[in-house]
Amino acid sequence: MELTIGELERKANILRQDVIEATSEAGSGHPGGSLSSADMMAALYFRAMNHDPTDPHWEDRDRFVLSKGHAAPILYAALAESGYFPKEELLNLRKMGSGLQGHPVRGKVPGVEMSTGSLGQGLSMACGIALAGKLDGKGHRIYCLLGDGELQSGQNWEAAMFARHYRLNNLIAIVDRNRLQITGNTESAMSLEPLPDKWKAFGWNVMIIDGHSMIQIVEALAKAKESETNPTVIIMNTVKGKGVSFMENNCGFHGKACNANERGEALRELGCNK
Repeated sequence: MELTIGELERKANILRQDVIEATSEAGSGHPGGSLSSADMMAALYFRAMNHDPTDPHWEDRDRFVLSKGHAAPILYAALAESGYFPKEELLNLRKMGSGLQGHPVRGKVPGVEMSTGSLGQGLSMACGIALAGKLDGKGHRIYCLLGDGELQSGQNWEAAMFARHYRLNNLIAIVDRNRLQITGNTESAMSLEPLPDKWKAFGWNVMIIDGHSMIQIVEALAKAKESETNPTVIIMNTVKGKGVSFMENNCGFHGKACNANERGEALRELGCNK
């Protein structure tokens, strides 16, 4: 049964709680960019994507590539909530012997399609998967979540050119445009604007949405599936650390977990009674 908008919003909130729990338990990790992409991840895993947690290697599944691999906590949260592995394992994030490493590793965790974390490379991987699918006559789609800071890497634009040349209409890129990277504002580090125009110049379908509006997210993902020729990019304007007041728009939480007191406050703000 298809989840309603309200149910998807509640899923996103659960994912945010799981991110706080996992990173705080680990004492490290990247919560800021995980929280900003939680709404999109809920829409992908609980509505837009065709996937089967009981059969992670199902040949006709849609594929998801987390290009900004440091946001692994939100991917693990989505996989656990979907049923790929028990949720209690989230508390083993970044621990020795755990498959839940700081960046996703293919083969370590069911549902992880690619080992990522070297920023700027995920879109190229997604292009390869998308081209292989088209050559094999498959109907599945490939979704690739990119950080905005990593678009400062030139390889992304080679991949963008490749995707248009081969008319990879089965490829949907998603940019988490929260405007913050580890050193501060993206525009101060290396300006990305006019970002939509750059993608259009490379021949992509471009959509710009509020990345925290579940209605806009669901509608954009549905429209992206309708493309008959070109790849699509969804640029979602987001807030880093979304959902936790002291983390919002705070690049200090790009790669820093909450301490014990902050953990409790964050969970309270997210409606958790722990």
